[in-house]
Amino acid sequence: MIRVIINGACGRMGRLIIQGVTQQTDMEIVGAIEYPEHPQIGSDAGVVAGIGEIGVAITGALEDVLEDADVVIEFSKPEVTVQHLKQVVDADKAMIIATTGFNADELATVKQLAPRIRCVMAPNMSLGVNVMIQALELIAKALGDDYDIEVIEAHHNHKADSPSGTALRLAETVAAALERDLDEVGVYGRHGIVGARPKKQIGIHAVRGGDIAGDHTVMFATEGEQLSVVHRAHSPEAFAKGAIRAARWVIDAPKGLHDVSEVLFHSQKHD
Repeated sequence: MIRVIINGACGRMGRLIIQGVTQQTDMEIVGAIEYPEHPQIGSDAGVVAGIGEIGVAITGALEDVLEDADVVIEFSKPEVTVQHLKQVVDADKAMIIATTGFNADELATVKQLAPRIRCVMAPNMSLGVNVMIQALELIAKALGDDYDIEVIEAHHNHKADSPSGTALRLAETVAAALERDLDEVGVYGRHGIVGARPKKQIGIHAVRGGDIAGDHTVMFATEGEQLSVVHRAHSPEAFAKGAIRAARWVIDAPKGLHDVSEVLFHSQKHD
C-alpha cells in the first residue's frame, strides 16, 4: 500500500487528490497538510473533500505525519514547497512537486535537493499536456526557423502566477528544440509601438478570467499557413489524475529529479 501525504489539502487540487487517492486500491492517505492558521486544521480531510470521514485529520505541520508516509504530493506555494522538500530529503521519502511560480533562487534550491530522493516535478500534471510537450519538440525541429512561435495560455481569475508554469515549459521546450535561449528571445505580452517582430522571438501571453481550468496554445505561423497545438483542461481532475499516477510511479523510480514524461513513457525502474 502506497502511503500518501497531500499538502494543500483544502485547496481545489488538494480536495480532488484526496478524492482520487481514496478511490485507488493500492493507495491510502496518511496525512493532509495546510498552513498552521487554516480554519480547517483538525477537521477530517475526507469531510473537507466532500467524501465523508476517512480518519485523517488536517494538520499544520508536515513533520507530524511524514514518518508514516511513502510520498508527499505538493500543490502549494513555492516557499512552502522548498521547506517541505528539505524535510522530505531529510526523511528520505518520495515527493511529487506540482507547485508553480518558483523564483530563480527557489528553483535552484529544488534542483539541488530533489535529486537526493525520488522526485517527480512538473508545472502541469496533466498527462495530455506532457504528451503535448513531447510533440512540440518534434514539431519545432521539423518546422525550424521559418515559423513565428507564440504561446497563449488562459486560466481562472484566482491564479496567482503569470504566465503559467506550463506556458513557460512549453516556450522552453520549443526554444531548446530550436537552440534558442528563452531569456534572450522571450517576450511576455506586447504593448505600444514595438516594431516588426524579430524572426526568432517567442511570444508568451497570459489571459485570466472566470473558471477556466487551463488552456494552452502554441502557434507556429508563417507565410501561407498556421499550425496550432492546443490543450484544454475541462476540469482540474486531469491534474489530480496525473499527480496520482506520478505518485504511484515514483515509488519504484531511481533516486533523482524526474519529469512527467518519464511517468508516461518509461517503465518503472528499481535502484
